[in-house]
Amino acid sequence: MQVTIVVTHLLGTGHLARALTLGRAFVEAGDAVTIVSGGKPVPHFDSTGLSLVQLPPLQSNGTDFLTLLTETGDVASDAYLAARQTILVDHLKEQTPDVLITELFPFGRRTLKAEFQALLEASDGLPSRPLILSSIRDILAPPSKPAKAAFADQLVNRFYDAVLVHSDPEVVPLENSWPVSDMLQRKLRYTGFVAPPAPDTDVPSNYEILVSAGGGAVGDKVFETACAAAELDPGRPWRFLVGGGNTRSTLWTDRAPANVTVEGPRADFRDLLAAATASVSMCGYNTALDVLQTGVPAIFIPFDDGGEVEQGLRADALAALPAVSVLRQADLSGSTLAHALSGLVQQNHRSPRTTGMDGARQSVDIVHALLAKRSYAN
Repeated sequence: MQVTIVVTHLLGTGHLARALTLGRAFVEAGDAVTIVSGGKPVPHFDSTGLSLVQLPPLQSNGTDFLTLLTETGDVASDAYLAARQTILVDHLKEQTPDVLITELFPFGRRTLKAEFQALLEASDGLPSRPLILSSIRDILAPPSKPAKAAFADQLVNRFYDAVLVHSDPEVVPLENSWPVSDMLQRKLRYTGFVAPPAPDTDVPSNYEILVSAGGGAVGDKVFETACAAAELDPGRPWRFLVGGGNTRSTLWTDRAPANVTVEGPRADFRDLLAAATASVSMCGYNTALDVLQTGVPAIFIPFDDGGEVEQGLRADALAALPAVSVLRQADLSGSTLAHALSGLVQQNHRSPRTTGMDGARQSVDIVHALLAKRSYAN
């Protein structure tokens, strides 16, 4: 079976990470998988066993998702966007996948609706129409107006066979962040959380405070505050994992106190997390699952620039767990972070969560069952 997953990450890299985890699960089940990525390349991500097609990359202008920029920071022209659409549709026609998965769309990425709609129309016109699914995380950005929810419903009703919701409905139902119509409810398939295999959590502590905040300037406030907190905690080792290339790592190396080690992203991040005394991070989907799977005490600083609410909703849900604290960006200072850590490290690690984390494999099972049902019906 040939599976094509189309994903464009514009600000962070979590969407691509989740798509790759999902793709690897299909490969393990014996399927051939192509990831079509429309965001900036992320060389340290593992794409072993997958075919990776890179579209001309796009990124957002910070939290302004209406202004799309090229990899060099220029505003993407109509010609640039048209070239992406052509490559995407041509690839579909050449590949003729059995399964087409669009990550987030049509519940997000509406600025790219022209290329996604062209893809859906082309899929509908193939001699053998693929099974078409949307893949979405636990919490979506709530629609700011009814028309956005209506747009998603219209496309789901017309093109999509199902919507894979990578969550546990008993923990975070989609209704918490998105209006679910009767039509949409019938198409939802909850998979559990999509997480990589659990890391080894039976490791000795390295006594570090591990600070991570993804790539780009969105993490600057977290690292700046962590520098101030580390100065107030000179006897403890801290480690910053800074994305965005050597320039950004050098920036924080120059600014950090002596008890802080600054590095770029590491493939063994989850092992470092399991060994850490505590984690300080934002609260994206993948980071939250890493914290749950390792049981590390954690302070979440949800990203809320530009009115973003997704991470705040997730952090609030996790705050009910032992050894989890939440600091809002408006309350950040070196002293508030140091105080929160002082209380947190006195608490025991939570037991690592082992249930409900096999959403990638469950997604594969759901897709295979839908294909089998369609074949039987035909």
